[in-house]
Amino acid sequence: MKIERSLSDENTLDQLKKLRKAFMVVNQRYVEDVNPEKAAQDAIEGMLDGLDPHSTFIPAQKAKEVKQTYKGSFGGVGIWYDVVRDTAQVIRPIAGGPSEEVGVMAGDRIIAINDSTAIGLSREGVQDKLKGRKGTTVNITVERPGIEEDYNFSIERGKIPLRSVHSSFMVDDQTGYIEIGRFSKKTYDEFTKALTELEGNGMERLVLDLRGNPGGVMQSAVRIADELLPKGQTIVKTKGRKPSADQSFAARAGGRFEEKPVIVLVNPFSASASEIVSGALQDHDRALIMGQRTFGKGLVQKQFPLPDESVLQMTVARYYTPAGRLIQTPYDDGNEKDYYAEKFGALDEATYDASEYAKGIPDSLVYQTAHGRQVFGGGGILPDVIVPPDTSGVLHYVRQSGIQNQFVNRWFTNHETQLRDEWTDRSDAFISDYTVADETVAAFWSYADENGVALTDEPDAVDPSSGVFMRSAADAKMETVKTQLKYGIASKLYGTRASRRIWLRADDTFQKALDHWNRASELAAYGPGGSSSTAGTDRRSDDPQNR
Repeated sequence: MKIERSLSDENTLDQLKKLRKAFMVVNQRYVEDVNPEKAAQDAIEGMLDGLDPHSTFIPAQKAKEVKQTYKGSFGGVGIWYDVVRDTAQVIRPIAGGPSEEVGVMAGDRIIAINDSTAIGLSREGVQDKLKGRKGTTVNITVERPGIEEDYNFSIERGKIPLRSVHSSFMVDDQTGYIEIGRFSKKTYDEFTKALTELEGNGMERLVLDLRGNPGGVMQSAVRIADELLPKGQTIVKTKGRKPSADQSFAARAGGRFEEKPVIVLVNPFSASASEIVSGALQDHDRALIMGQRTFGKGLVQKQFPLPDESVLQMTVARYYTPAGRLIQTPYDDGNEKDYYAEKFGALDEATYDASEYAKGIPDSLVYQTAHGRQVFGGGGILPDVIVPPDTSGVLHYVRQSGIQNQFVNRWFTNHETQLRDEWTDRSDAFISDYTVADETVAAFWSYADENGVALTDEPDAVDPSSGVFMRSAADAKMETVKTQLKYGIASKLYGTRASRRIWLRADDTFQKALDHWNRASELAAYGPGGSSSTAGTDRRSDDPQNR
């Protein structure tokens, strides 16, 4: 049914006439000339402001660019971002893109673009300022969480190939690893190709990394979950105002990896389609979920083209996991500021005080998995094993401050010729054989000292917020520092797809995942189970950090 044909309600027609009349009066009688295109856009955005935080109007040019991102190519600075509390926040830099190259990080808040404030800009406004011809430069200033100083980056725009599978490789002789950065139309094909290659190399268990994955095309997420679940098991349900929005997607026969152990890694930047996959695998006891609570974006959005090729991207339904959990976190209509404040507050509590967070969840939001494990609603996916990030240590500080990346850039420039002569086209050998010298680590700490990091032997002098840390803590992290510097060097030589396996050696969540294969194997041993159902109110006493 066309939308126009459904406008039969008399009051709806009256309101439409009122809107048309107001638009005509403003355009014809206002004291100054009015841009009708802007007036129409403002009116549309005003209507959407009273709905949910994710329904949005996309101007025609921006709509074309969005379409390209889902096709798998994109021109620009190479970041995924969203506008949070009036400021664009980086969800993640695109692997191998210009922003990652200069040191832009997930969580960075873009406060200025080319010396003009970026605070208060819409998503489209930020995009308009970041985009430009390939080879031209854009300057941005960012705030970084936990760091007092702002950072300035000069980024050369380029064409960004959007690979959904950022990296895939064998961790050991039986463990495969696949990192999916976003769900696009190409994701399923990339995923199955990676799966085939890993199985050919002897993979018996899989780490699926969805950290930092903001979502994307729902159908791609459904198809990937289908490869991991037995026939008949529900993957996701959608419910909306219209009966046509109520759908249930179930796994079909012939999944490629239905029975072997799976661990899924998530974090607060895992959203939407990522939550479909992790929620389905958790509800069916198919995989062990590890990391931090996910973002909690569970709104089904549909694009409605407008006559000038602009798009109304509007919520038409909500996602529910197989057990009936609503993925979307609560929101008050039109109150975007409170929505994000409450969302990030809940994310912090779920990460750093999971027991208290779970106690605060009402019985009506406690659910059971297919085999009786307790899982929680209220928005997002709470992992089975919570691994809080280390945000207080010296290594976190030098990463977040950009010092580590700056040092690698300078050091690599001074040693590039020698490195390329010895290691070009030898990534496997570099990963296994190259060692960062103690002298390089010493040079790194010297550079950090010159840039505001102080190492002390006096416990009372420690002040992480000011960059003062115990020398013994830095010394104890010698091997981790070497790993992180080696990762930075490998990124320069081979790009992030090859260097990712080095980074994982210093990745606390990933390393802890390797210690949980017994639990993941227990879940895999359940085999095809009954369909997961909505929970009763029998809250168990188990700690969600240790389930």
